Amino acid sequence: MARAGIYKSEVVRARNNLLSMGRYPSIDAIRSELGDTGSKGTIHRYLKEIEEEEGGNTGSQVAVSEAIQDLAARLAERLHEEADQRLAALTDKHKAEISALHDTIAALRNEVESFRSQSERQALELGAEKAAHTEILSTLQEERVARAQMTQRIQDMEGQLAKEEAHRVSLEEKHQHAREALEHFRTAAKEQREQDQRQFEQQIQFLQGELRNAKETANAKQQELIRSHEDNARLSSELTHAHSELHRHDGEVRSLRSVKEQLAVAEVQIQQLSDQLAQAKGRVSNLDKENQTNLCKLRETMETGQRLEAELMAAKAVAASHEKIFEKLATLQSPQAKSTNAKKNDVDNQDSLFNSEE
Repeated sequence: MARAGIYKSEVVRARNNLLSMGRYPSIDAIRSELGDTGSKGTIHRYLKEIEEEEGGNTGSQVAVSEAIQDLAARLAERLHEEADQRLAALTDKHKAEISALHDTIAALRNEVESFRSQSERQALELGAEKAAHTEILSTLQEERVARAQMTQRIQDMEGQLAKEEAHRVSLEEKHQHAREALEHFRTAAKEQREQDQRQFEQQIQFLQGELRNAKETANAKQQELIRSHEDNARLSSELTHAHSELHRHDGEVRSLRSVKEQLAVAEVQIQQLSDQLAQAKGRVSNLDKENQTNLCKLRETMETGQRLEAELMAAKAVAASHEKIFEKLATLQSPQAKSTNAKKNDVDNQDSLFNSEE
């Protein structure tokens, strides 16, 4: 950029040096003599004042050339300033866009990592649910086997109980028959004794001869009575044994009732396990759906990241092209043009470049 703090005396000295060397004191030549400092507009204004002080010795052609050079210089300077401003604005804009893209990519990468960790955590939860599901199925199978074994045991005990009940009824019937036989024997013996007593009272004189036979008959009857008492004692013992068997069977019936209660509790537990199994299946299904949703989001995020990276590369390419344009503009502004026609060509080239950029 040109330095605006030059003095008129410096311009006069540079103009005189150029004239002494036989060179035309153009604006670019004077600016080059001043060390590429000073505004071309300021140099043109000082040259115009110097020419007016010298009485306008230069011809109209020179004045027109100087005006053209001054216009070209001001256009070039303005073009250069506008290009710098536009390039600075574009550079700031592209830097902001690149920073935003970097921030977006970082956020998307964090989101991808979050989705990935969430997916891994859900995969672990799904594995745990599947393991719990397998354990519940195993427990349910064991409960079913235990239930079948209990059912078979109950059936066996009920059959045994039916047999014991039939045996008990048979023993009671035998005991009843024994009591009836004993009662019948007692009645018959009583009737026989009464009949013997009557016969003894009526025929006491006739019984003396038959006393031995009567004693033998009485002894026989006594033996039968003893055998009847022995049978009665045996039947009483069998009845006691039957009562003890009945008491034992009552205990088994009570144990069977406790087994039935345990079976009912097992059925409730089996129902609870079935409900837990259904809930576990529902959780497994929900986790599968959530995992599919997270995978879709992960794919969309990765696609968005790839698209943003492509936009970032495109923005970098545009920034590089603008930098190349800026370098070309800086090259075109170098003080190597020695004539008015060359300066015009430079201005035309810069105009064409500026128009192509817009």
